[in-house]
Amino acid sequence: GSKDRPVNQEGLNIVKKFSMEAPAATSGDEDLVLRMITRFANEAVASHQDGILATPIEGDIGAVFGLGFPPFSGGPFRYIDTMGAQKFVDHMRRFEQSYGAGFTPCQMLVDMAKSGKKFYNN
Repeated sequence: GSKDRPVNQEGLNIVKKFSMEAPAATSGDEDLVLRMITRFANEAVASHQDGILATPIEGDIGAVFGLGFPPFSGGPFRYIDTMGAQKFVDHMRRFEQSYGAGFTPCQMLVDMAKSGKKFYNN
């Protein structure tokens, strides 16, 4: 195949329509990583909250072995426990201010942040 292919103008228009500048307050390298991980982990917790995942360990194993979540973190639930739910929710709220509702933490995370509860006892 040739590398000199025309750019799909419709695709380019879609990208332009939804692209946005990252605000300076949330555009650092660490924030870039946190933005990806917080969205992913929030969806995992929402799946547990909705009964799709029976236990946090199901979510951690599935995310690491099935979806490529960073294995050194232990999975999204272990990651939240390590960081602390309150700190995790604080990051999400900061991103929510810059990027909108996609960063709204699910109710289970908000409740855990208030209570100090963890997914795992150890």
